[in-house]
Amino acid sequence: MKAQRLSIVALVSVTVIGLELTWTRIFSAEFFYTFAFLVLSLAVLGIGMGALALHLWPGLGRGPRLVIPLLLCGATALAAPPLAFKLGLDFSLIYHTPAMIGKLIAGVLLLNLPHFFAGVALAAIFREHHDDMPRLYMADLVGAAAGVVFAILAMDAWQTPAATFFCAAPVLLAALLVSCRWYWRLLPLVPAAAMVWLAPQGLDLLERQREERAPVLGKHWDSVSKIKILDYGEDFRGFNIDNAAHSTLYRFDGNWDRPDSLRFEFGIDVSYLMDQFDECTFLSLGAGGGADALQALQGGCAEVHAVEVIGHINEMMKTGEFAEFTGNIYSDPRVVVATEDARAYVRRYPGKFDLIYSLSSNTFAALASGAFALAENYLFTTEAYRDYWNALSDGGYMMMEHQFFMPRLVSELRDALEAEGVDQPTDHFAIYNLPSMRRNKILLSKKPLTDEIRNNAFAPLSPELHEHIHLLYPAADSLQDNLINQIVLNGWEAEQDSADFDLSPATDNRPFTAQLGLWKNFSFDKLERVSPFAEVMGFPLSKLLIVTILGVVVVLILPLNLLPAIKRTDRLRPIPWLYFFAIGAAFMMVEVILILQFTLLVGPSIYGVATILLTLLLMSGIGSRLSTRISAGVSFAAILIWLVLDMLLFESMVAGLGHLALPGRIVTTGLAVAPLGLFMGMPFPKAALRVGPAVPWGLAVNGTASVLGSTAIVLFAFAYGFRVSLILAGGVYLIAAMLYSARSSWRR
Repeated sequence: MKAQRLSIVALVSVTVIGLELTWTRIFSAEFFYTFAFLVLSLAVLGIGMGALALHLWPGLGRGPRLVIPLLLCGATALAAPPLAFKLGLDFSLIYHTPAMIGKLIAGVLLLNLPHFFAGVALAAIFREHHDDMPRLYMADLVGAAAGVVFAILAMDAWQTPAATFFCAAPVLLAALLVSCRWYWRLLPLVPAAAMVWLAPQGLDLLERQREERAPVLGKHWDSVSKIKILDYGEDFRGFNIDNAAHSTLYRFDGNWDRPDSLRFEFGIDVSYLMDQFDECTFLSLGAGGGADALQALQGGCAEVHAVEVIGHINEMMKTGEFAEFTGNIYSDPRVVVATEDARAYVRRYPGKFDLIYSLSSNTFAALASGAFALAENYLFTTEAYRDYWNALSDGGYMMMEHQFFMPRLVSELRDALEAEGVDQPTDHFAIYNLPSMRRNKILLSKKPLTDEIRNNAFAPLSPELHEHIHLLYPAADSLQDNLINQIVLNGWEAEQDSADFDLSPATDNRPFTAQLGLWKNFSFDKLERVSPFAEVMGFPLSKLLIVTILGVVVVLILPLNLLPAIKRTDRLRPIPWLYFFAIGAAFMMVEVILILQFTLLVGPSIYGVATILLTLLLMSGIGSRLSTRISAGVSFAAILIWLVLDMLLFESMVAGLGHLALPGRIVTTGLAVAPLGLFMGMPFPKAALRVGPAVPWGLAVNGTASVLGSTAIVLFAFAYGFRVSLILAGGVYLIAAMLYSARSSWRR
């Protein structure tokens, strides 16, 4: 029976973490990741609410009745996502239209249901067998670690929508294991049959209807991205990535021996820069559909590095359906194709590049860690520009284009060159405006720019072409007052008060380049319709969503966690209540920051997220099992020491090990995080053994605090960065240690 209990707990956790990961991918791609943050953060409150309900009404999961919440967890896991999509949510209206607010509440409640019933089942087992909590909590955490692997493998094998439905399978198996009569064992077969029927329809059921730029030829949706293949006509195809980014594919017959009149034309042509080298080595940051590589090959580059983080795109280009369409350019001996984060590739490449080319390299999509992190990638930080600078050959150039971030990028570029000790750093770059394309671009040169290079790099600058391309820095007399020119001349600090959005440089310690909103721009009249791109206009959308989550939890959910105080038995005293709150908040604070922080080392692919989550959860499970053998003082001290070491040594770790290939970086990250995970798994089971049958209430408080911690720490990281955020998390753990040491206040 003990092994069966452990198996049931583990299976429930596989389903729960699987739902969180798959739902994050779905909602971030279909509803934009900032809104996914709102929905999913509120949805995971269900576990705590389920535990709270069980504590108030113990009969919900007693004895044979445990099969009921397990079955309901599986059934609602199947029903909730399609029903949430049927609601017709329009997040741009959530703060203004009462009907949309009602739909949002209904959607959150739907997505809460499987978590709620999972919380009831887990709390029932924890309550009945509270004396075995180190083993049970171990099973919970190890099951969650297995759920990370299960979700990723399922998304890659069956595509993400189908994987969402298959996440119900583990909890249905748990229901089968707990069924004690033959007729109860038949019940899980009903939702299991529904799962098999729904999974093949996932792509249609879990997708918003939207107007496409062109006919859709096919779709692929794995753990990294959702890709739509668009038909732009006979000679062009397109990749749409997570309904946000676009990449064009050119039809090519493989024949380079063609007259100039038949050469391909590109929106941002860098052939002039390529011609400055006898044998140009070209790097594309985010190669997408290969247009960058095609331009480099057409320009006669001797070596072309096509770096793209989405592996399925590279597969389609190398050996898949678009290899022949694009003239097999990825099989050209001059081309090196890398499925990796571009920043990591730049750090570990031993040579130099003559030309680095970046065309809208980010997608705005949430990392697979979840929309809980609201993380951007590390391509656009001050340290990134230092890496690019050091990766350029003595006469090399970099072209970086972006539609939204340019003022902030200029602030970072200036800081980076000053940090590198470059004499007269402003002589080494120019900023261009492309009005017809609504884009800006940077030209960075390892040598001081000459007027000839600056005026011909992309097209001859002339009054006739002014409406297509002109300089923002150095600016003509009539454009001296433009913001970018003023940032270069005066520094971003001098311009921030008058700017509509955040100009402060993003760094590796605070890499939230796209979080441009400022509270000074908030007003209630702007809530009538909130665009997903409101951040880039200066509206504090992400911060507002976080505050909304915090407000809902503090005003509505936190008071519910005080209700069990009216019970005469199995009550938590104030000190234990605060302790469970503190460790729940602190655990999630550390987890979120580590996911964001170690993405710099591993890269923003699914591998980085899986490494952190898997290591933390697995090692925390082992720590739970060992919790009775190691004192609380040692475990808390070890956590605090590790956090201090991280703050002091992480940058050196990236500098020293960032050159390793991906497997080496994964192993290094796992080894670095493992000791912390071991000790972080000890505080909860230690407290659970003390409170005995009141552990469901502790689980409820812990779950509520987890949501508060995971959201509040992101808001804190936006403002102060990761190092200070880890100090805050360490402070919360220190408070928990002091609460635990007040032994007399724990007596039942």
